[in-house]
Amino acid sequence: MKNIIFTICITLLFSCQNSGQTNKNQDAVINAKPIEVPLQNGKAKAYFASGCFWCVEAIYESVKGVDEVINGYAGGHTKNPTYEASNTGQTGHAEAIEVIYNPKIVSFETLVDVYFASQNVTQINGQGNDRGSQYRSIIFYQNDAQKQIIVKKKEALAKKLNIKIAAEVYPFQKFWIAEDYHQNYERLHPNNSYIQNVSVPRLKRFKSNFPKELLKDSH
Repeated sequence: MKNIIFTICITLLFSCQNSGQTNKNQDAVINAKPIEVPLQNGKAKAYFASGCFWCVEAIYESVKGVDEVINGYAGGHTKNPTYEASNTGQTGHAEAIEVIYNPKIVSFETLVDVYFASQNVTQINGQGNDRGSQYRSIIFYQNDAQKQIIVKKKEALAKKLNIKIAAEVYPFQKFWIAEDYHQNYERLHPNNSYIQNVSVPRLKRFKSNFPKELLKDSH
């Protein structure tokens, strides 16, 4: 019996240590100095996490001024995350997107508006039936100006709706590109049941409520 108790204590001790180390590493990510991505050929990059990246990719690709959207992972403390690893909830990473856009056509501020207009702003750790920390909502800022835009819009929305907004606000550190089969998923797999039953309806809801002059004519 003593041996069993001793084994349990040792197991709990190491579990607590591992958990503490994980929390310490994640805290370092949250409190880090943001990294600013320089313009390339006049194009800027922005980063968002809002549930399944297949859905969010399609939403941002419908916005004027957005050239490309890449699916990946961000917000965690481990290197080289994979889809399988992120699904364990132990990496700290969320499914995220990289939005490559023309700042002369669409502003970062408008991209934040797209973010809040395309999700359930109150849902914690997920969107719809996609649940878990890997599906949590995060908006990443690269400098103080972007942080102020995010915080002000989040506070204004919370006041307007009289609710708590679930989206977390993180300093951008690094974006890890997801596996090839995740890219351009809606366009390449239009008959996929998830795309038809989840992604397309979410896109349609967003487009029906967002100013038409800010959306592409076709998507």
